[in-house]
Amino acid sequence: MGTAQQIVCDDRDCPFHGSLRVRGRVLEGVVIKARANKMVVVEVEYLHYVPKYMRYERRRSRIHSHNPPCINAKVGDRVKIAECRPISKTVSFVVIEKKEEGSNV
Repeated sequence: MGTAQQIVCDDRDCPFHGSLRVRGRVLEGVVIKARANKMVVVEVEYLHYVPKYMRYERRRSRIHSHNPPCINAKVGDRVKIAECRPISKTVSFVVIEKKEEGSNV
């Protein structure tokens, strides 16, 4: 990695360095947007059962998540997100782990 940077996380909405508690659902997905400050959009794929055809179909949801500075997920990264209290009107999840780096294309 070269030089190790010490990132100071003074974010109050960080589950590790702040006072944010996580509870509820834990999901895994891919970051598809990271334009806003400390916020990412994560796309989560899941299977939905269709009883008429007795088969499963693939569906996906876009979930707005808080992105703490100590994790700093980028577009294309595979991340794990956990449910928390509402941080804003649309954000009720927080990134808790970066599973793998995405390709910077």
